[in-house]
Amino acid sequence: MTKFALYVPLEAKPGKEQEVAEFLRSAIPLVNAEPGTISWYAIQEGPSSFAIFDTFEDEDGRDAHLNGQVAAALMAKAQAGDLFAKMPQIHKLSILADKMS
Repeated sequence: MTKFALYVPLEAKPGKEQEVAEFLRSAIPLVNAEPGTISWYAIQEGPSSFAIFDTFEDEDGRDAHLNGQVAAALMAKAQAGDLFAKMPQIHKLSILADKMS
């Protein structure tokens, strides 16, 4: 059972919605290379609202992801100020129950 998760809401700058979506899609090969990341979702919650939700079996997997290439690319884009309206906030979550299949 996955026990740990991350939720990262993202707000695109006006006119940058498509670029944010493309950036998120481009992260798939990087995430696929992370053995500790059990599931990873890039979602669009509204016209300019996006989020990342991912799950891990243990804290080591979550820490590896937070110190990996996807997180580094996300923070580089955020610090450059070209895609996001504000800095992403990373929420560490505990999973109480899940269904995987």
